[in-house]
Amino acid sequence: MKKQIPNLFTLLNLFLGCLAVLYILQPGLSLTVSIEGDNLVVLPERMVLASWCIFAAAAVDFLDGFVARWMKLPSELGKQLDSLADLVSFGVAPGFIVLQFLRFCFSQEAGGLDISTLWLLPALLIPCAGAYRLARFNLDKSQQFGFKGIPIPAIGIFIASLPLAYWYAQEEWVINLFMNKWIWYALILVVSYGMISTLPMLALKFNGLSFKKALPFLIILTVSVVIALIFGWLSISVGFFTYVILSLLFNKQTEQL
Repeated sequence: MKKQIPNLFTLLNLFLGCLAVLYILQPGLSLTVSIEGDNLVVLPERMVLASWCIFAAAAVDFLDGFVARWMKLPSELGKQLDSLADLVSFGVAPGFIVLQFLRFCFSQEAGGLDISTLWLLPALLIPCAGAYRLARFNLDKSQQFGFKGIPIPAIGIFIASLPLAYWYAQEEWVINLFMNKWIWYALILVVSYGMISTLPMLALKFNGLSFKKALPFLIILTVSVVIALIFGWLSISVGFFTYVILSLLFNKQTEQL
């Protein structure tokens, strides 16, 4: 039974991912009319709960690996189970978040609530790209000093932050940005390509305590804190893109996984 403890954490990750999908798909789309006559889309509160489920899944995803190393119980079963859980929590659930945002965008247009499902299907490229990335990761036997392509947990956390950024947004330009369907289509292409690419990405862990190795992480932390003080939850999005840019800038220091 002891050797199954890390797997229980992994299954909790999967459970939270499934719960996030449940919250995302529950009805709650609200369309109201402002005094000026404009349509306003009110994001269902359950989408925010889905974001918290994904954040919790990310924390558990870190813990299962930590527990497995601490208890000296790594296993091939645990590795495969972890990938399956990650696909749901950081691939399927975020994909449906994007799908719902596309629905919100189209709902502002005349007849937008009756659009063809074909307009929403591009969001499913996210879990498909995530599955490809995880399969490639499992077959790669290189040492884990860096990543090839953006890791799927980073994608999941980034997308999970978007409902919160929209929910708590005070600036009109932020709200307008979220209600632009072309922004979402562009985001789908960027994150999907990022996962299936072989671009060298920094591993989100320290291999030594040198300042040179810690520098990109200190930059990400500093930028995120500053943005958080100004724009709140948008700091996660800014931190994500800062991570991608710094990974490309520091790629000479990164051994590909």
